[in-house]
Amino acid sequence: QVQLVESGGGSVQPGGSLRLSCLASGSIFRIVAVGWYRQAPGKQRELVANINDGATTYLDSVKGRFTISRDNAKNMVALQMNNLKPEDTAAYYCNFQIQKTRGTPALDYWDQGIQVTVSS
Repeated sequence: QVQLVESGGGSVQPGGSLRLSCLASGSIFRIVAVGWYRQAPGKQRELVANINDGATTYLDSVKGRFTISRDNAKNMVALQMNNLKPEDTAAYYCNFQIQKTRGTPALDYWDQGIQVTVSS
């Protein structure tokens, strides 16, 4: 099995910063891609940022404010969020696409999500 444990999050005033981290453990042969998604109440889950085959993608509204990073040695992905805005308020989820053994397809794994609230 694969387990994801997320840390960080919380409440911050507009303009503040937060850092999310997510650590994967368990039966892992190769991590194909990592990413962060978010879902605000009443809205669909959206991709915030991901790293896939070395290419990094960001949601337009977070470009220049958020930075995704990956530590391959630790099976960890982080999201540094600066200049946070009220519209960034959402539950944030980390996603790993993982091959558990050689030659098998990569599967999606999600954590339970963590709340980020930006409010004055």
